[in-house]
Amino acid sequence: MAQIEEFAARPGPLRLSVGSVVARMRALHSGWPAADGVAVFNRVYLAVTEELDRRIDRGDFPDRRAAGTLAVLFAERYLTAVDTVAGGARPPACWRPLFQHRRHPGVRPLQFALAGINAHIGHDLALAVVDTCRTLGCEPPAMEREFDRVGDILTMLEERIREDLMPGPDLLEIADPLTHLLGSWSLERARDGAWSAARLLWRLQEFPELADEFTERLDTGVGLVGRCLLTPWP
Repeated sequence: MAQIEEFAARPGPLRLSVGSVVARMRALHSGWPAADGVAVFNRVYLAVTEELDRRIDRGDFPDRRAAGTLAVLFAERYLTAVDTVAGGARPPACWRPLFQHRRHPGVRPLQFALAGINAHIGHDLALAVVDTCRTLGCEPPAMEREFDRVGDILTMLEERIREDLMPGPDLLEIADPLTHLLGSWSLERARDGAWSAARLLWRLQEFPELADEFTERLDTGVGLVGRCLLTPWP
């Protein structure tokens, strides 16, 4: 019932701006050890959110309000998961593998980053689109252009992972399973899935029990993928 109420509740005024989201991520970055698995994801996501903030400020988005609202509500779902864990409670199932394995010595930074991206895009992005539509009083088709532009910036996540977290050529043989792992998960497919899920959730608002069931299954399924991504390597 709690999930139904959360899904059905219309969001109130935004608590944060994109700039304040960035500031919050920077504070988390400075407070966590660099090797912490959540810190690895936070570092990558921070860089992308900073770039998104710059592009919104310089007018790269036709509808700056829509883009900023989506960016904030999207980030707030990650930050809420962080706060939930800090408060001693369990986060959504999609985030649990990352928080549970964040200090596992057999998990590589690449895996931590992928698990965070999987949780955030595979689950949070669809719900953030719905949140944004409720906040702005529009339907998902009106958000598609901003969704695509934000998604193009999110592709920087994969680029940054390849640049910062993939081992060098001298470790290629050892890293071969990680190379396979990176190739087995697609950010583009996750984005497409998030858009489809958002459209379906919007239509299910008239059927709260179905909406609740779909949201729970989405959360659980994304969490299962996260556990696979975090399989420890010897």
